[in-house]
Amino acid sequence: MGSSDANADTAARALLSADLRGVDSHGIARLSGYVRLWKAERVNANPSIKIVHETPSTAVVDGDKGLGLVVGPAAMQVAIDKAINVGTGWVSVKNSNHFGIAGFHAMMALQHDMIGIAMTNASATVAPTFSKERLLGTNPIAVTIPAGNEQPFVADFATTTAANGKLEVLQRKNMDAPHGWVQTKDGIPSTDVNELKKGGAMLPLGGDKEHGSHKGYMLGSIVDIFSAILSGANYGPWVPPFPAYLPMPENMPGEGIGHFFGAMRIDAFRPAAEFKQHMDAWIQRFKMAATAEGHERVIVPGEPEREIEKERMEHGIALLPSVTDELQQLATSFNITGPQPF
Repeated sequence: MGSSDANADTAARALLSADLRGVDSHGIARLSGYVRLWKAERVNANPSIKIVHETPSTAVVDGDKGLGLVVGPAAMQVAIDKAINVGTGWVSVKNSNHFGIAGFHAMMALQHDMIGIAMTNASATVAPTFSKERLLGTNPIAVTIPAGNEQPFVADFATTTAANGKLEVLQRKNMDAPHGWVQTKDGIPSTDVNELKKGGAMLPLGGDKEHGSHKGYMLGSIVDIFSAILSGANYGPWVPPFPAYLPMPENMPGEGIGHFFGAMRIDAFRPAAEFKQHMDAWIQRFKMAATAEGHERVIVPGEPEREIEKERMEHGIALLPSVTDELQQLATSFNITGPQPF
């Protein structure tokens, strides 16, 4: 696409981190979508990312239409640098694009003995509780917390019952969606993985009011406001759609997609070694929790992804044939060597 080596490397690492951690919906399977956005002139391959407003602990970053895979790490680094100087750093981003998995950005803080926070709004595919209109994105939140001898706490989740990418994975496998994931264009619960293409919507975390979907709706709203209204990005139904073939919304109030990042130095609150000792104790106690019948253990956030990463680092990452075919088509279109099976 013409990206600099540094930007290409950053973007590749972001996509690879998703596949390594088992979040296949946001890994290399997304590459063709990013290329289509670039061809539609909605992505700047070499953006001039800059701070447009700041205080000692806050900043607004303009991503210059860059790949979120590149803009996100740059903005997270701003948050980390501010935390190094004053204890905490908070950065809201405008004029960006889809940034991959939120956890990749939040985990940047861990090596600095900091808590990391990352969130982003996304194109409107989600109906608020009681609505049949799509007004919110899947709007993920990631929070990473360092520990001592234990592995860090890594929570990375969509504010919907499932991320849109998981619907796409089910589409590739010709499988139905579980109940509580989607509804028809008339607001009727459905298990059709192609419901979005028919005008339907995804559902907030919880699925319905009786199971707490109003809480998922609130979480998604918070992400939208922090990511976009703070920064000057588009929000609600005006967020640019990920599929390049979809038309841009009319009367857009902002610029591009928005993100929000936070970094908090542990020693801004208490000595880092002391904190991490107690995080170890917290993690160990939860691992020792008595389990309900039929379950082997209680899982600490981040454990499943680490286990998948260990296995894939050793044995490689299996790709669905549809993803491999897309990569081969991309390779042909750019006249480069395509993916080779092993």
